[in-house]
Amino acid sequence: MREVLITGGTRGIGLACVERFLAAGDRVTALWSRDEEAAKRAQERFPAARFLRADVAKEGDVQRIFEQISLLDVLVNNAGISLFAQVQDTALSDWERVLSVNAGGTFLCCKYAVKKFLARGEGAIVNISSVWGETGGSCESAYSASKGAVIAFTKALAKELAPSFVTVNCVCPGAIDTEMNARLSDAERRALAEEIPLGRFGRAEEVAQAVFFLAGSRYTTGQAIGINGGFHI
Repeated sequence: MREVLITGGTRGIGLACVERFLAAGDRVTALWSRDEEAAKRAQERFPAARFLRADVAKEGDVQRIFEQISLLDVLVNNAGISLFAQVQDTALSDWERVLSVNAGGTFLCCKYAVKKFLARGEGAIVNISSVWGETGGSCESAYSASKGAVIAFTKALAKELAPSFVTVNCVCPGAIDTEMNARLSDAERRALAEEIPLGRFGRAEEVAQAVFFLAGSRYTTGQAIGINGGFHI
């Protein structure tokens, strides 16, 4: 039985990860920040998990959470926010918020998790990036930059922690059928699906399965694995 911490764990990919690790018999703590109703629904659906409130962009919140966790085997950095805007219309405050949550939150959680992993002599980190972190997305410059940073951070940290038997990987989802893509119209969804070789949006549980694999693989590290239906090869 492993101790697993999942950030952004009340919806979409994060909640699918909660379900996947619980199904394997692991103990799961999941973090949430703003949507209290989603947290309540998640707790009712998965009473065996522990759902705690924290803003991963705030070091004080992250430090408090890790003080409540005595043991840790797996960290899944899923918490993230999106921003759809042309660069000339993007406020600096919005840019900074996206970077602070998506890249900064990943950094902060890794910073405090690593201390526990080093004490145990092993551990696994799985970060959630995006296909836009690999290719860039039009009108999503802040989001793309933050997810590109996650990929670079993953590769650097993997090299740093490999001698300590801590693996660090990330998954790069493409178009996944979650609330983050709810802004798309039916026509936009059809047009995007036509660009995907497998012809459909992915499912959150398909991303969770890749996360679960990476969390258990002791000889895979520094990898950015695309879960995108062939959208980016």
